[in-house]
Amino acid sequence: MTDLEFIRAAVDKRKEAILDACSRIWEYAELPYEETRSSALLQEMLRQEGFEVTVAAAGIPTAFTARFQYGEGGPVMGILGEFDALATLSQKAGCARREPVTPGAPGHGCGHCCLGTGALAAALAVRDYLLAYQKPATVIYYGCAAEEGAGAKQFMARAGLFDGVDFVYTWHPSDRNEVQPTCSVAIMGANFQFFGRASHAGGSPHLGRSALDAAELMSVGVNYLREHMIDKARIHYAYVDAGGTAPNVVQDHSLVKYEVRAPKVEQMKELFERVVKVAEGAALMTETRMQYEITMAFSDYVPNDTLARLAEGCMKEVGAPEWDEKDFRLARDFLESYDPDTLQAIKEQIAAEYGAERLEAILERPLDTEVHSYPAGPHPYESGSTDVGDVGYAAPTLNLHVASCCIGNVGHTWQMTGQAGSSLGHKGLLTAAKALALCCVRTMENPEVIRQARKEYEARTGGVYRCPLPDDVEPPVGRY
Repeated sequence: MTDLEFIRAAVDKRKEAILDACSRIWEYAELPYEETRSSALLQEMLRQEGFEVTVAAAGIPTAFTARFQYGEGGPVMGILGEFDALATLSQKAGCARREPVTPGAPGHGCGHCCLGTGALAAALAVRDYLLAYQKPATVIYYGCAAEEGAGAKQFMARAGLFDGVDFVYTWHPSDRNEVQPTCSVAIMGANFQFFGRASHAGGSPHLGRSALDAAELMSVGVNYLREHMIDKARIHYAYVDAGGTAPNVVQDHSLVKYEVRAPKVEQMKELFERVVKVAEGAALMTETRMQYEITMAFSDYVPNDTLARLAEGCMKEVGAPEWDEKDFRLARDFLESYDPDTLQAIKEQIAAEYGAERLEAILERPLDTEVHSYPAGPHPYESGSTDVGDVGYAAPTLNLHVASCCIGNVGHTWQMTGQAGSSLGHKGLLTAAKALALCCVRTMENPEVIRQARKEYEARTGGVYRCPLPDDVEPPVGRY
């Protein structure tokens, strides 16, 4: 039996249990730092397979590690799993028209129900391989909470949980099958609070000092700042507390969240400090007091080319998910559910990526049926962010993309929630499990790949993890 045949059998024998776990986590749809049932389910499945589970990793109640060691010595490999949902994206599974399970409730609009269980299946298949072939090695499943919130992986890396790990693999649901060829930008988020003085807005406005005015002036200042930052940078904001609903009361408090993105950590920190100066200026103009609390920060993700070259071969051997005609019809229904403007943008993107001559064929059967090659050379930055980047600064790390939704799918939408709970998400996660497990065993069996991956990692990072967060920032559980 080849290693691929072994891995396929190891994943397939647990297919029913893995898909049941995915469906249950999809139904739980728990928000960041609140994934109590999802985390407990994954932990129990790992315990039953002989993994040693450590709960509340890095002080985060729903984060954990699960370790299985066979023999003494050998490589130490990590597999990352996520399982949190997004607010307001509830949607019935497999339903291509807007129909929430519970209106306003969370939903798995990024497919993390698939991500966590697919990674789990991979860890169990690797465990089977170690036992069957008596290979001294260690596999660690990292239960990573709150990727959609303030994250967990940077806190786990700061706590040393990736120290001594030789390599780490993970995956993410996508509309393509590929080793992720792009980098993700760094991000820092903070709560900015303004404190003023209440007063009667009609009778004694001169005695009031408006915290809401300060927040709005901050927005104006940041809007002007946007002209004077690098093209790849982004600044986002959301009002959390406008100071009340009575217009005849001068607002004495306000809170606005800001997030700053840039390709590299130092660029992100520099831009964040400029945002802080804008907030200080807004407070000065309004004679209010400002304080801010950094709540999250992720490092940029950069793929490890050494691992990528090996993983590309593994993905091509595993192949794309085995779609049937029902899957193609479902994917087409989801693609056609987007509004006309979004659908037109998707069509333009498909034509640019696949060629205009393939557009109509793809629109008719919009599921990726191939594994795309990994491009050589420098990798461009996309504008998204993930705490997987911090793992990449702590150990050689690689992310795979596996098709689990229609080509052109827009993430963080009800459409993704519906697909994550359908056959599309299920077939994607099983394929991802096989690819991840095969990557692990092939890397484990090749000391030269491990050595070169470490060399590449050390050349980029210096071999030392530096957390983008200040040392005194703790996981904002219950405060994010």
